[in-house]
Amino acid sequence: MTAAEVTSPKAIALQALDRARLLTEPSLREAVDTLPGSIRHLVGYQFGWWNATGRTERVAAGKALRPTMVLLAAEAAGADATAAIPAAVAVELVHNFSLVHDDVMDGDAMRRHRPTVWKVFGIGSAILAGDAMLNLAHEVLADSGHRHATEGSRMLSAAVTELLEGQCDDLAFEQRDDVQLAECLRMARRKTGALLECGTGLGALFGDGSAIQIERLRSFGGELGLAFQFVDDVLGIWGHESRTGKPVHSDLRSRKKSLPVVAVLSSGSPAGRKLAQAYQDGRKLTDEDVAMLADLIDSAGGRDWCLTQASALLERAMASLHAAAPAARLEELRALASFVADRDR
Repeated sequence: MTAAEVTSPKAIALQALDRARLLTEPSLREAVDTLPGSIRHLVGYQFGWWNATGRTERVAAGKALRPTMVLLAAEAAGADATAAIPAAVAVELVHNFSLVHDDVMDGDAMRRHRPTVWKVFGIGSAILAGDAMLNLAHEVLADSGHRHATEGSRMLSAAVTELLEGQCDDLAFEQRDDVQLAECLRMARRKTGALLECGTGLGALFGDGSAIQIERLRSFGGELGLAFQFVDDVLGIWGHESRTGKPVHSDLRSRKKSLPVVAVLSSGSPAGRKLAQAYQDGRKLTDEDVAMLADLIDSAGGRDWCLTQASALLERAMASLHAAAPAARLEELRALASFVADRDR
Protein backbone atom coordinates (compact mmCIF):
# COMPACT_ATOMS: atom_id res chain seq x y z
CA MET A 1 0.00 0.00 0.00
CA THR A 2 1.39 3.39 -0.97
CA ALA A 3 1.73 6.36 1.40
CA ALA A 4 -1.08 8.10 -0.51
CA GLU A 5 -3.39 5.11 0.01
CA VAL A 6 -2.62 5.02 3.73
CA THR A 7 -3.56 8.69 4.13
CA SER A 8 -6.57 8.63 1.77
CA PRO A 9 -9.93 9.66 3.31
CA LYS A 10 -11.19 6.08 3.02
CA ALA A 11 -8.14 4.68 4.80
CA ILE A 12 -8.40 7.30 7.55
CA ALA A 13 -12.11 6.52 7.97
CA LEU A 14 -11.52 2.77 8.16
CA GLN A 15 -8.76 3.28 10.72
CA ALA A 16 -11.10 5.46 12.81
CA LEU A 17 -13.81 2.77 12.66
CA ASP A 18 -11.33 0.09 13.74
CA ARG A 19 -10.06 2.25 16.60
CA ALA A 20 -13.59 2.90 17.82
CA ARG A 21 -14.40 -0.81 17.81
CA LEU A 22 -11.32 -1.55 19.89
CA LEU A 23 -12.24 1.15 22.38
CA THR A 24 -15.95 0.38 22.72
CA GLU A 25 -16.28 -3.39 22.35
CA PRO A 26 -14.92 -4.34 25.81
CA SER A 27 -17.43 -2.00 27.48
CA LEU A 28 -20.20 -3.15 25.14
CA ARG A 29 -19.53 -6.78 25.99
CA GLU A 30 -19.39 -5.94 29.69
CA ALA A 31 -22.79 -4.26 29.44
CA VAL A 32 -24.35 -7.14 27.50
CA ASP A 33 -22.99 -9.61 30.06
CA THR A 34 -25.27 -8.02 32.67
CA LEU A 35 -28.35 -9.20 30.77
CA PRO A 36 -30.23 -12.37 31.76
CA GLY A 37 -28.74 -15.39 30.02
CA SER A 38 -31.47 -16.05 27.44
CA ILE A 39 -31.62 -12.41 26.35
CA ARG A 40 -27.84 -12.08 26.44
CA HIS A 41 -27.69 -14.96 23.95
CA LEU A 42 -29.97 -13.13 21.50
CA VAL A 43 -28.12 -9.82 21.82
CA GLY A 44 -24.72 -11.45 21.39
CA TYR A 45 -25.99 -13.12 18.23
CA GLN A 46 -27.11 -9.73 16.91
CA PHE A 47 -23.61 -8.35 17.49
CA GLY A 48 -22.05 -11.34 15.73
CA TRP A 49 -20.18 -12.65 18.76
CA TRP A 50 -21.61 -16.18 18.62
CA ASN A 51 -23.89 -18.31 16.50
CA ALA A 52 -27.44 -19.49 17.14
CA THR A 53 -26.27 -22.26 19.49
CA GLY A 54 -24.03 -19.94 21.50
CA ARG A 55 -20.77 -21.14 19.99
CA THR A 56 -18.23 -18.34 19.77
CA GLU A 57 -17.65 -17.07 16.26
CA ARG A 58 -16.64 -13.83 14.66
CA VAL A 59 -18.75 -12.79 11.72
CA ALA A 60 -18.90 -9.55 9.82
CA ALA A 61 -20.34 -7.02 12.26
CA GLY A 62 -21.72 -3.57 11.58
CA LYS A 63 -19.53 -0.66 10.59
CA ALA A 64 -19.61 0.83 14.11
CA LEU A 65 -20.31 4.17 12.44
CA ARG A 66 -22.36 5.61 15.29
CA PRO A 67 -19.98 4.84 18.18
CA THR A 68 -17.12 6.11 16.04
CA MET A 69 -18.89 9.41 15.52
CA VAL A 70 -19.55 9.67 19.27
CA LEU A 71 -15.87 9.21 20.11
CA LEU A 72 -14.63 11.52 17.36
CA ALA A 73 -17.10 14.21 18.46
CA ALA A 74 -15.67 14.02 21.98
CA GLU A 75 -12.18 14.50 20.53
CA ALA A 76 -13.42 17.40 18.41
CA ALA A 77 -14.65 19.01 21.63
CA GLY A 78 -11.12 18.70 23.04
CA ALA A 79 -11.47 15.59 25.23
CA ASP A 80 -9.94 12.14 25.12
CA ALA A 81 -12.13 9.64 23.27
CA THR A 82 -12.34 7.42 26.36
CA ALA A 83 -14.47 10.05 28.10
CA ALA A 84 -17.33 9.24 25.73
CA ILE A 85 -17.13 5.42 25.71
CA PRO A 86 -20.37 5.04 27.75
CA ALA A 87 -22.16 7.34 25.30
CA ALA A 88 -20.76 5.38 22.35
CA VAL A 89 -21.92 2.08 23.86
CA ALA A 90 -25.39 3.50 24.55
CA VAL A 91 -25.79 4.76 20.99
CA GLU A 92 -24.66 1.43 19.53
CA LEU A 93 -27.18 -0.41 21.72
CA VAL A 94 -30.00 1.87 20.57
CA HIS A 95 -28.96 1.45 16.95
CA ASN A 96 -29.08 -2.34 17.24
CA PHE A 97 -32.40 -2.17 19.08
CA SER A 98 -33.77 -0.36 16.05
CA LEU A 99 -32.22 -2.85 13.60
CA VAL A 100 -33.71 -5.88 15.36
CA HIS A 101 -37.16 -4.31 15.44
CA ASP A 102 -36.85 -3.04 11.85
CA ASP A 103 -36.06 -6.56 10.67
CA VAL A 104 -39.22 -7.83 12.37
CA MET A 105 -41.42 -5.09 10.93
CA ASP A 106 -39.95 -5.32 7.42
CA GLY A 107 -39.82 -9.12 7.41
CA ASP A 108 -36.13 -9.04 6.46
CA ALA A 109 -34.60 -12.50 6.76
CA MET A 110 -30.95 -11.49 6.29
CA ARG A 111 -28.70 -8.85 7.81
CA ARG A 112 -24.90 -8.68 7.65
CA HIS A 113 -24.84 -11.84 5.54
CA ARG A 114 -26.57 -14.03 8.14
CA PRO A 115 -30.16 -14.75 9.25
CA THR A 116 -31.73 -12.01 11.35
CA VAL A 117 -32.57 -12.47 15.03
CA TRP A 118 -36.28 -12.97 14.45
CA LYS A 119 -35.63 -15.48 11.67
CA VAL A 120 -33.52 -17.63 14.00
CA PHE A 121 -35.23 -17.17 17.37
CA GLY A 122 -38.74 -16.00 16.51
CA ILE A 123 -40.53 -12.66 16.44
CA GLY A 124 -41.34 -12.51 20.15
CA SER A 125 -37.77 -13.18 21.20
CA ALA A 126 -36.46 -10.58 18.76
CA ILE A 127 -38.80 -7.93 20.16
CA LEU A 128 -37.63 -8.70 23.68
CA ALA A 129 -33.98 -8.53 22.62
CA GLY A 130 -34.55 -5.10 21.12
CA ASP A 131 -36.35 -3.90 24.24
CA ALA A 132 -33.48 -5.15 26.37
CA MET A 133 -30.91 -3.22 24.34
CA LEU A 134 -32.91 -0.01 24.57
CA ASN A 135 -33.22 -0.36 28.34
CA LEU A 136 -29.55 -1.28 28.68
CA ALA A 137 -28.49 1.85 26.79
CA HIS A 138 -29.99 4.05 29.50
CA GLU A 139 -28.48 1.90 32.23
CA VAL A 140 -25.04 2.34 30.68
CA LEU A 141 -25.40 6.13 30.74
CA ALA A 142 -26.79 6.14 34.29
CA ASP A 143 -23.99 3.89 35.56
CA SER A 144 -21.26 5.89 33.85
CA GLY A 145 -20.97 8.37 36.68
CA HIS A 146 -20.43 11.13 34.14
CA ARG A 147 -21.62 14.53 35.30
CA HIS A 148 -23.69 14.88 32.11
CA ALA A 149 -25.23 11.40 32.33
CA THR A 150 -28.75 12.64 33.10
CA GLU A 151 -28.70 15.23 30.33
CA GLY A 152 -27.28 12.60 27.99
CA SER A 153 -30.06 10.18 28.81
CA ARG A 154 -32.65 12.86 28.04
CA MET A 155 -30.90 13.58 24.73
CA LEU A 156 -30.95 9.89 23.86
CA SER A 157 -34.62 9.53 24.81
CA ALA A 158 -35.55 12.44 22.55
CA ALA A 159 -33.65 10.84 19.68
CA VAL A 160 -35.40 7.50 20.22
CA THR A 161 -38.78 9.25 20.14
CA GLU A 162 -37.87 10.79 16.78
CA LEU A 163 -36.57 7.47 15.50
CA LEU A 164 -39.82 5.75 16.48
CA GLU A 165 -41.86 8.48 14.83
CA GLY A 166 -39.86 8.03 11.66
CA GLN A 167 -40.33 4.27 11.76
CA CYS A 168 -44.06 4.71 12.34
CA ASP A 169 -44.29 6.97 9.28
CA ASP A 170 -42.28 4.46 7.25
CA LEU A 171 -44.75 1.71 8.12
CA ALA A 172 -47.72 3.95 7.34
CA PHE A 173 -46.29 4.70 3.90
CA GLU A 174 -46.64 1.01 3.00
CA GLN A 175 -50.42 1.40 3.11
CA ARG A 176 -50.56 4.65 1.13
CA ASP A 177 -50.35 5.41 -2.56
CA ASP A 178 -50.03 9.18 -2.11
CA VAL A 179 -46.73 9.56 -0.21
CA GLN A 180 -45.14 12.92 -0.97
CA LEU A 181 -41.42 13.56 -1.19
CA ALA A 182 -41.45 16.10 1.65
CA GLU A 183 -43.03 13.47 3.93
CA CYS A 184 -40.42 10.92 2.92
CA LEU A 185 -37.61 13.37 3.69
CA ARG A 186 -39.06 14.10 7.15
CA MET A 187 -39.36 10.38 7.81
CA ALA A 188 -35.75 9.73 6.79
CA ARG A 189 -34.43 12.60 8.91
CA ARG A 190 -36.21 11.18 11.95
CA LYS A 191 -35.55 7.51 11.33
CA THR A 192 -31.85 7.83 10.49
CA GLY A 193 -30.70 11.40 11.08
CA ALA A 194 -31.97 11.67 14.65
CA LEU A 195 -29.65 9.04 16.14
CA LEU A 196 -26.57 10.26 14.28
CA GLU A 197 -27.36 13.81 15.40
CA CYS A 198 -27.75 12.54 18.95
CA GLY A 199 -24.50 10.57 18.72
CA THR A 200 -22.35 13.54 17.80
CA GLY A 201 -24.18 15.65 20.37
CA LEU A 202 -23.59 13.05 23.09
CA GLY A 203 -19.94 12.81 22.15
CA ALA A 204 -19.50 16.55 22.45
CA LEU A 205 -21.49 16.58 25.71
CA PHE A 206 -19.42 13.80 27.31
CA GLY A 207 -16.32 15.54 25.97
CA ASP A 208 -17.33 18.65 27.95
CA GLY A 209 -17.79 20.69 24.79
CA SER A 210 -19.29 24.15 24.85
CA ALA A 211 -22.95 24.71 24.03
CA ILE A 212 -22.04 25.99 20.56
CA GLN A 213 -19.78 23.00 19.91
CA ILE A 214 -22.57 20.62 20.92
CA GLU A 215 -25.03 22.45 18.66
CA ARG A 216 -22.71 22.47 15.64
CA LEU A 217 -21.66 18.86 16.05
CA ARG A 218 -25.31 17.86 16.38
CA SER A 219 -26.03 19.71 13.14
CA PHE A 220 -23.14 17.89 11.49
CA GLY A 221 -24.50 14.52 12.61
CA GLY A 222 -28.05 15.28 11.51
CA GLU A 223 -27.08 16.41 8.00
CA LEU A 224 -24.72 13.47 7.61
CA GLY A 225 -27.43 11.09 8.84
CA LEU A 226 -29.81 12.18 6.12
CA ALA A 227 -27.02 11.89 3.53
CA PHE A 228 -26.41 8.37 4.85
CA GLN A 229 -30.07 7.49 4.27
CA PHE A 230 -30.01 8.79 0.70
CA VAL A 231 -27.02 6.57 -0.08
CA ASP A 232 -28.52 3.66 1.87
CA ASP A 233 -31.70 3.86 -0.20
CA VAL A 234 -29.63 3.79 -3.38
CA LEU A 235 -27.82 0.71 -2.11
CA GLY A 236 -31.17 -0.83 -1.15
CA ILE A 237 -31.99 -0.97 -4.86
CA TRP A 238 -28.67 -1.16 -6.69
CA GLY A 239 -26.22 -2.33 -4.01
CA HIS A 240 -24.61 -5.73 -4.43
CA GLU A 241 -25.31 -8.37 -1.80
CA SER A 242 -21.60 -8.69 -1.03
CA ARG A 243 -21.67 -5.08 0.21
CA THR A 244 -25.13 -4.74 1.72
CA GLY A 245 -25.71 -8.22 3.18
CA LYS A 246 -29.14 -8.24 1.51
CA PRO A 247 -30.25 -9.49 -1.91
CA VAL A 248 -29.92 -7.02 -4.79
CA HIS A 249 -33.12 -5.02 -5.41
CA SER A 250 -34.32 -5.96 -1.89
CA ASP A 251 -36.20 -2.67 -1.35
CA LEU A 252 -38.08 -3.11 -4.63
CA ARG A 253 -39.02 -6.71 -3.85
CA SER A 254 -40.78 -5.49 -0.71
CA ARG A 255 -42.18 -2.43 -2.55
CA LYS A 256 -40.51 -0.15 -0.03
CA LYS A 257 -41.23 3.54 -0.58
CA SER A 258 -37.63 4.67 -0.30
CA LEU A 259 -36.31 8.06 -1.38
CA PRO A 260 -35.47 7.22 -5.02
CA VAL A 261 -38.82 5.45 -5.39
CA VAL A 262 -40.87 8.32 -3.96
CA ALA A 263 -38.89 10.83 -6.04
CA VAL A 264 -40.06 9.06 -9.19
CA LEU A 265 -43.57 8.26 -7.89
CA SER A 266 -44.21 11.93 -7.14
CA SER A 267 -42.67 13.21 -10.39
CA GLY A 268 -45.91 13.13 -12.41
CA SER A 269 -43.94 11.53 -15.25
CA PRO A 270 -44.81 8.47 -17.36
CA ALA A 271 -42.11 6.59 -15.44
CA GLY A 272 -43.79 7.60 -12.18
CA ARG A 273 -47.15 6.31 -13.35
CA LYS A 274 -45.63 3.03 -14.51
CA LEU A 275 -43.85 2.62 -11.18
CA ALA A 276 -47.08 3.39 -9.31
CA GLN A 277 -48.89 0.66 -11.22
CA ALA A 278 -46.21 -1.87 -10.27
CA TYR A 279 -46.36 -0.83 -6.61
CA GLN A 280 -50.16 -1.07 -6.51
CA ASP A 281 -50.23 -4.47 -8.21
CA GLY A 282 -50.50 -7.11 -5.49
CA ARG A 283 -48.75 -9.92 -7.33
CA LYS A 284 -45.29 -11.13 -6.30
CA LEU A 285 -42.54 -9.42 -8.23
CA THR A 286 -40.18 -11.65 -10.21
CA ASP A 287 -36.44 -11.10 -10.68
CA GLU A 288 -37.21 -9.66 -14.12
CA ASP A 289 -39.84 -7.33 -12.64
CA VAL A 290 -37.52 -5.82 -10.04
CA ALA A 291 -34.67 -5.47 -12.51
CA MET A 292 -37.01 -3.60 -14.85
CA LEU A 293 -38.19 -1.32 -12.05
CA ALA A 294 -34.62 -0.58 -11.00
CA ASP A 295 -33.79 0.45 -14.57
CA LEU A 296 -36.96 2.52 -14.73
CA ILE A 297 -36.11 4.45 -11.55
CA ASP A 298 -32.53 4.93 -12.72
CA SER A 299 -33.50 6.21 -16.16
CA ALA A 300 -36.09 8.53 -14.59
CA GLY A 301 -33.33 10.16 -12.52
CA GLY A 302 -34.15 8.74 -9.09
CA ARG A 303 -30.68 7.41 -8.45
CA ASP A 304 -28.79 10.52 -9.62
CA TRP A 305 -31.13 12.79 -7.65
CA CYS A 306 -30.44 10.87 -4.44
CA LEU A 307 -26.68 11.03 -4.91
CA THR A 308 -26.86 14.75 -5.68
CA GLN A 309 -28.87 15.33 -2.51
CA ALA A 310 -26.37 13.29 -0.50
CA SER A 311 -23.52 15.45 -1.81
CA ALA A 312 -25.36 18.66 -0.90
CA LEU A 313 -26.08 17.37 2.60
CA LEU A 314 -22.43 16.41 3.00
CA GLU A 315 -21.43 19.99 2.17
CA ARG A 316 -23.80 21.34 4.81
CA ALA A 317 -22.53 18.80 7.33
CA MET A 318 -18.94 19.83 6.63
CA ALA A 319 -19.79 23.50 7.10
CA SER A 320 -21.20 22.79 10.56
CA LEU A 321 -18.21 20.62 11.38
CA HIS A 322 -15.65 23.23 10.41
CA ALA A 323 -17.40 25.76 12.65
CA ALA A 324 -17.22 23.42 15.64
CA ALA A 325 -13.50 22.99 16.34
CA PRO A 326 -9.97 23.63 15.09
CA ALA A 327 -9.18 21.80 11.86
CA ALA A 328 -6.49 19.69 13.54
CA ARG A 329 -9.16 17.87 15.56
CA LEU A 330 -11.43 17.15 12.60
CA GLU A 331 -9.41 15.06 10.14
CA GLU A 332 -11.02 11.74 11.06
CA LEU A 333 -14.55 13.16 11.20
CA ARG A 334 -14.08 14.76 7.78
CA ALA A 335 -12.78 11.49 6.35
CA LEU A 336 -15.59 9.50 7.96
CA ALA A 337 -18.23 11.86 6.58
CA SER A 338 -16.82 11.57 3.06
CA PHE A 339 -16.70 7.79 3.39
CA VAL A 340 -20.34 7.62 4.52
CA ALA A 341 -21.60 9.78 1.67
CA ASP A 342 -19.51 8.02 -0.96
CA ARG A 343 -20.44 4.36 -0.32
CA ASP A 344 -22.25 4.00 -3.65
CA ARG A 345 -19.23 4.99 -5.70
